[in-house]
This record gives sequence, C-alpha cells and structure tokens, in this order.
Amino acid sequence: MDIGRIEALALRASLAAPPVRVERVRAVAGVGLDGDVYADPLSPRQLLLAGTDAYAVFALPPHALRENLLLDVDTSRLASGTILQVGRDVRLRLMFQCEACGHLEAQRPGLSTRIGTRRGMLARVLSGGEMRPGDPVRAVDPPLPAWSDDWRERIAQVLDACPPASVITYKRLAQLAGVASSYCRAFPGTIARLGPRYAGKAVPSQSNVALPRWDGQDLFTPDDRVLAAEAAS
Repeated sequence: MDIGRIEALALRASLAAPPVRVERVRAVAGVGLDGDVYADPLSPRQLLLAGTDAYAVFALPPHALRENLLLDVDTSRLASGTILQVGRDVRLRLMFQCEACGHLEAQRPGLSTRIGTRRGMLARVLSGGEMRPGDPVRAVDPPLPAWSDDWRERIAQVLDACPPASVITYKRLAQLAGVASSYCRAFPGTIARLGPRYAGKAVPSQSNVALPRWDGQDLFTPDDRVLAAEAAS
C-alpha cells in the first residue's frame, strides 16, 4: 500500500555537522546510509524519517528535525515493525518513535514538549540501494516484531536476547537499545526494577566478571536476513 513519497534527503557527516541536503543517498543493508554519522550495524537508529506535516504545524525551518528522509507522511501514525519499500530496492524496518531532545529546545523553547510523537520515526536498513526525492514509499507485509518507544522496555528486550551464561556491557546495551551512553548511569537502578531474572546480565565495561561478553551482533540479523531474502526473491 502506497503511503507517500520522499520529499527531501539529508546526511550528517559528523555529530557536530548540520544536515546537508543531497539529491541521492545509498542505503547499505544492515548498516544505514552511506556517509551518515549514524550508520552503525549495531544500532536501531540508523536513519530518521520525519513528516512534512510536522514542519507545517510547527513552522520549522528546513532540517530542524535533523531527519534523513523527509516524507509527505504523518510519521506519528507509523507503527514499529512496519516494513517500508522505498523506491525500487530499499526496504526499511521502522523501529520506534524518536524522542524529543534538547536540540529542539534550541530551535524554540517548549518545542520538545509540544511536538510529542511528531519528532520522527527511527529505522534500520533491511535491503540496500539508492533513494532519491520523489521515490514512492509503501508499506509491505509481513511486519516484523515491534520495538517499544519506552527506552526501559527496550533495555529489557535487549537483555532478553542476551545468551544464557553471558553478560553485556552497559555501553553495548545502550548502543543496541538506541539510547545515549549517558543513560548507562541509570542502568543499575533500571535493571534492578525489571526484576531478579535480569540481575547480573549487564555489567560495567571494567567489570572483572568471568562470563563471556555478548557483542549483540546477532540481535537484528535474523529478521534482517529474512526480509532481505524476501526482497531479493
């Protein structure tokens, strides 16, 4: 089902760099967008989709939301787990709504509160290829399992995937759950509140726990491989 089209594309070369509008981007399966700072095989935040309606409602200047793909779609209505076909080759897995951040406050005081779920939707690249403005966007079946907008629930999702008799470092847990490394300070209390079965599954990087450390390499790949195979068939 067609839901819209790409209105504009942008990349950021570094965290300090502003978004730069481009006329084409290359999506790399399992990695993200070629040349973008957020391309990362272990991140659920490989790219950001924002809607033109958010720009219109809040009278925002171009690139204010720092999106990679600007769509003529209300991204707040998109559901986690949805697979989007973009153009001929690219397939994206929608992960979770992007949280409002301090950058929005710098744009306009109070914006991070008012914008709510219209900040944009984060996604991973399932099938690579080239994208251009004007490319159609459609939702395809079947969807993949949803990820929560609540970072605490995502922490539990990642810990649930950690193999038995293994641990994960706080730093890698933050990466896989799609939260800033500053959240690591909150992990001990957050994990304790999840319940006893999560106790000891995550450790500081400098921990001397002798158990193998899970690197998270296989967290996303089973679903990614299934969809990539379907797209190629």
